[in-house]
Amino acid sequence: MPMGHTATAQAGSGGLTATEHRLANGLRVVLSEDHLTPVAAVCLWYDVGSRHEVKGRTGLAHLFEHLMFQGSGQVKGNGHFELVQGAGGSLNGTTSFERTNYFETMPTHQLELALWLEADRMGSLLAALDEESMENQRDVVKNERRQRYDNVPYGTAFERLTALAYPEGHPYHHTPIGSMADLDAATLDDARSFFRTNYAPNNAVLSVVGDIDPEQTLAWIEKYFGTIPSHDGKQPPRDGSLPEVIGGELREEVHEEVPARALMAAYRLPHDGTRECDAADLALTVLGGGESSRLHNRLVRRDRTAVAAGFGLLRLAGAPSLGWLDVKTSGGVEVAQIEAAVDEELARFAEEGPSPEEMERAQAQLEREWLDRLGTVAGRADELCRFAVLFGDPQLALSAVHRVLDVTAGEVRAAARAQLRPDNRAVLVYEPVESAEPADEAETDAADDTDAHEGADK
Repeated sequence: MPMGHTATAQAGSGGLTATEHRLANGLRVVLSEDHLTPVAAVCLWYDVGSRHEVKGRTGLAHLFEHLMFQGSGQVKGNGHFELVQGAGGSLNGTTSFERTNYFETMPTHQLELALWLEADRMGSLLAALDEESMENQRDVVKNERRQRYDNVPYGTAFERLTALAYPEGHPYHHTPIGSMADLDAATLDDARSFFRTNYAPNNAVLSVVGDIDPEQTLAWIEKYFGTIPSHDGKQPPRDGSLPEVIGGELREEVHEEVPARALMAAYRLPHDGTRECDAADLALTVLGGGESSRLHNRLVRRDRTAVAAGFGLLRLAGAPSLGWLDVKTSGGVEVAQIEAAVDEELARFAEEGPSPEEMERAQAQLEREWLDRLGTVAGRADELCRFAVLFGDPQLALSAVHRVLDVTAGEVRAAARAQLRPDNRAVLVYEPVESAEPADEAETDAADDTDAHEGADK
């Protein structure tokens, strides 16, 4: 049986506990009992994302996320979806800069099925991976890129801003979707090598949360995952460190068919997992987190120069995080007017910091978001995996709320003063252009229906 230890409830965890175990092949296992409802969540994080890719082969991590739903040694075609949904469960997978995850939420009595399915594709996916499935999913991913990036208003904003914020050659310079050229260039051998290197038990964390019997759950995990061999050929990701401040504003103007002018910006912020990152999160929440925020009150309510104004945080562990500003203008308002108001509000905040009421409201908002995540079996399973993969300790997930509430107003002000500055941002300005040939109604309807049949689309 696996070796492991039992954790006691930590301060700030709300009484939640988790136990940690490790199989002989290196698979890390995290279990958390919750008998409130008769369901169990299975979450599997692989320590591979777009930051592990090399130039000329971007998009492989995301492509492989799709390939993992195309059959394995004992499950053919779309069988993974069919078996889980037929048992009353739900499932999906996602890819980011820093990881690829797969997850199921099942009725308790179907937990064994989910574990068997995940083990089967971890241990035997190469038995089913062929040119046909490769071409099929290559086309699906390319179509996803068209629908979600290339052919929608502001669709390439995230890609453009990350390319500005992280210099050429940086592991976060490209986004997980990858480029069309690289997707076309990927070969079956590339995919097989990628799987062997990254989809090994010693490169993964498995969490199971919910109405479980830990002893029985561990027995199933050992039975299905224990014989899968480890792999030692993976190289660490390239160094993602950068100076704390960009040192000068980076700017790009985009002329496209968009509904309104827009100002978007990415500010370089502290790495995830640090107290400074939590302070920055609170600063962004006060400034742009909802309808009570400073930017919404200034731009949307008072000045009426914008129809939407928000500020959010993209947390990253292996590179500086990004503070993401997104403002859509109202009517014919010029972006320069919006930008001047934003800079005025950021400068005032850096000088004054948050008021006691703003601090209390921001901490309550982030506390609620954390408790919402930890309060569901699927959300808790995901967070336990995240902290295990990115920070080496799943127990940190259970005390994250406490760490946010421990940040002071002075630290929030210091975070804003240090990094919410014009010389520490990449800026994207959208200017609308007229369509030369407007699409007719039939063409628009057809475009809206393109992904209706893609049950496995992620």
